[in-house]
Amino acid sequence: MCRITTKQLKRGLKVSAKCKKWLEKKLEALQTLETYSLEKTNESIAKQLGISPADIVKLNYNENLFMPREKLVELMKEVAEECDVRIYPQEEESKLREKLGNYIKTPKEGIVIGNASDELIDRITRLFVEKSDIAVSVMPTFPVLSFCVKRQGAEYIAVSLLKNFSLDVEQLLGTFSPKTSLLYLCSPNSPTANQFKKDEIEKLIEEFPGMVLLDEAYAEYSDYSMVSQVNKYENLIILRTFSKAFGLAGLRLGYAVTNDRLAKVLNEKVPLPFPVSIVTLSMGRKLLENIEVVEKAVKELKSERQKLIKSLNEINGIEAFNSQTNFVLYNTIKPSEDVYQTLLKRGIVIKKLGQILQYENCLRTTVGLPQMNAKLLEALREIFE
Repeated sequence: MCRITTKQLKRGLKVSAKCKKWLEKKLEALQTLETYSLEKTNESIAKQLGISPADIVKLNYNENLFMPREKLVELMKEVAEECDVRIYPQEEESKLREKLGNYIKTPKEGIVIGNASDELIDRITRLFVEKSDIAVSVMPTFPVLSFCVKRQGAEYIAVSLLKNFSLDVEQLLGTFSPKTSLLYLCSPNSPTANQFKKDEIEKLIEEFPGMVLLDEAYAEYSDYSMVSQVNKYENLIILRTFSKAFGLAGLRLGYAVTNDRLAKVLNEKVPLPFPVSIVTLSMGRKLLENIEVVEKAVKELKSERQKLIKSLNEINGIEAFNSQTNFVLYNTIKPSEDVYQTLLKRGIVIKKLGQILQYENCLRTTVGLPQMNAKLLEALREIFE
């Protein structure tokens, strides 16, 4: 196979005609793949506005700022002292799986560690979705699965949620066929922030002819979890993450929970060896050993969430929806692009979504610390006065 890079081509290096043709064709095909577009960094926004990055109010990525940074630094120092980064993290992964088993009350043999939920979605897609298959999900929802499925060359079907953001069970059932190999549900759902009804999820699991991937990234902020059901259904895999409630978005740590048989396949047949660093694994374990810190942060965020929803709904021209996540979705009477840009000029960064179902001007805001939410609300009151 040709090993010439595009950089070498641009520099005019001599390559065979066959190699050049192959490479150009490959690169052209790759350009058609969908990508997960990242937001601008605080540094680039600050430079554009002529302010300090520290003055940016960042409320666009659903990060958890209620986790005390001082405690995280303290635990990181302990990890730095205890970890021997010269060795591979096999033992540390086993320790984390045991701690997770205690936390979610399930056998550690059914737990699979990954480099955040995204890597696990990719791993599961490569394992269960072939080119001739169909993957089913809803819209709107977290988009990573659609990227992974299309990269496999498979078909992706998205069934619209109902007007109240609930599942259209009958429409979903209508998509099921011998070719549908993967069903993805994010519950609580991003970006609608609601948790789907448990009995409806169970009906879909029972009827689906392939693998069901249930993403519970926001489970700690919601009413229930399906983790206790993984040994009831042989086709159920649940995803969880340390990026939200645990405040470790920057370390990239996630895990899947399933039955022993599927866990063995996910651990042995797809991943590269040691996908997660010993430092990240150790931080996950440390937080589980200090779970009261996480629980306190979750409680504080949920309290602030209700205050934020109430305050948003008191602004004439804004309709904020209930949330079982660490963010709030709301619709406005003004164009969402205009609201987004006005806030951005003030150094307040939220997520612009546009139309979602019948709501034409949707925006999404992370539940920030009280002082951050106060700045957002003050700006919105001025925009809508």
